[in-house]
Amino acid sequence: MSSENIKDNIGEDLDRQEKVDLKKLLAVVPPPSEILSKKKQGIREKRLRLLYDSSVNEDEAKISPSLAKELGIKEFIEITVAGKKRFRLKVRLDDAASSSFVYVNPDLMKRNGIADNSICTIRAL
Repeated sequence: MSSENIKDNIGEDLDRQEKVDLKKLLAVVPPPSEILSKKKQGIREKRLRLLYDSSVNEDEAKISPSLAKELGIKEFIEITVAGKKRFRLKVRLDDAASSSFVYVNPDLMKRNGIADNSICTIRAL
């Protein structure tokens, strides 16, 4: 009888170990809300108004630092207007700039047929 009790105890110990191991494995897997959240990934692009600013060079675009941080912009941005016209411009950060506008050189935009106050999409490069 003592050998049967020992076998039962060993079987119960194995069941407890398996349950503990399963719980440890589940603790490692992150919840779906963390995997699918947009906050962690950040947004890739944003639609803004494009405004003329003659103080900006032709190869530059002026944006606010908060917008640059939100989109993860480091050095260059791509501006797309109406899905057809694309421009790659160097970023110039300006604290006085509004976060809902991107400021560009008027001569460059007029040459390409882009009106002042147009809606554009910007993304980091």
